[in-house]
Amino acid sequence: MKITAVEVEVVRGRHPGLPEGVRQKQVRPLSLYPEHRPAQQQPAPPTPDALTARYLRIRTDGDVEGFYGPIEHDAAQTIIDLLGPFLIGQDALAVTIAWDKLARSDRHARHGYLKMGISAIDNALWDLRGKVYDAPVWQLLGGGSRDRIPAYVSTLGTSLEPAVVRTTATELQRAGFWGQKWFFADGPGDGQQGLTRSVGLARQLRDTLGEDYPIMFDAFHGWDLGFARAWVERTRELRPTWLEEPFGPDRLPAFIDLHRSTGQALSTGEHLYDRAEVLPFLTEAAIAVLQCDPEWCGGVTELVRICALSDTFGVPVIPHGHGLHAALHVVASQSPTTCPSVEYLIRIMPNRHHFEVAPLVPENGSFALPTGAGFGIELDENKIDTWTTLTD
Repeated sequence: MKITAVEVEVVRGRHPGLPEGVRQKQVRPLSLYPEHRPAQQQPAPPTPDALTARYLRIRTDGDVEGFYGPIEHDAAQTIIDLLGPFLIGQDALAVTIAWDKLARSDRHARHGYLKMGISAIDNALWDLRGKVYDAPVWQLLGGGSRDRIPAYVSTLGTSLEPAVVRTTATELQRAGFWGQKWFFADGPGDGQQGLTRSVGLARQLRDTLGEDYPIMFDAFHGWDLGFARAWVERTRELRPTWLEEPFGPDRLPAFIDLHRSTGQALSTGEHLYDRAEVLPFLTEAAIAVLQCDPEWCGGVTELVRICALSDTFGVPVIPHGHGLHAALHVVASQSPTTCPSVEYLIRIMPNRHHFEVAPLVPENGSFALPTGAGFGIELDENKIDTWTTLTD
């Protein structure tokens, strides 16, 4: 079965609306500079008139197609300009070989938007494979390990006003999620006041959610070692389950130092693009949780390899929740000790998967295993006003 066409389908329709608080300030590396440090609270933006999403379709000379998405604009562009033409004539069922050829096709293919393009192609080819064998991807990978996959909830975009934090945290706990991850607004550029606010967020969540409920925090590699160590020392009695990306992925010594000097469990991975980048974090015992993203690190194929590597070090993989389809299927195929959970971005995912007939939705904090062939992604024509196909 040969690949005959690689297309990106751009769908556009009326915007379903934005949840309140999507402009909450989030610390980021650029926040070190005052002119790039937004106000603590900003008004919610006006809702755009339209929502746009991109999906990848791979056609073959057989009666089967691979379909995956949504994918990001820059990844779509690399597929149309560089990767798609290379795939024409390749064996559509030789997923591993296609991955290897794509990785070797460009000297910059290990990282960034090229790697995101390879990820989308890999996921679409796994979808095609599932349709050929009439099985969900998790089953082709050797699963499922459980009837339902538990999720922790991420609150990115939620206001950090104390009343909102208290109400939201209580509602999400009652919704059945096993834990919650909150996102800091402050970093070193915000000085002592920023540290005090960051500590206060952790204290409020512990007071609201109880002594044993897991709470996690994400600094989006916007901190430095001194700021991170001060936060850990002041929140030690609150027992954060993990502190995520206090530093960028190129700051391995800082991860090692922070963990060894404080004992705080750390996590990272969404900006690690392959096994080679993951390995030093494992060999140095720098992290307690690995969070690679199957839409960025090389798709299902590479994430499964990363799971096998991480498992040998006893470090669980909880994929970054940028997209749900590939992550859920990989987690369902692995032992609960290897992949205990998925992440659900409660303010992001509903809009991200808006155009799908049956978007993945948690019930009581967990996801049922999908039963359709491949990833089972279908678009709802009733939500789409325009549908454009892009080719090379």
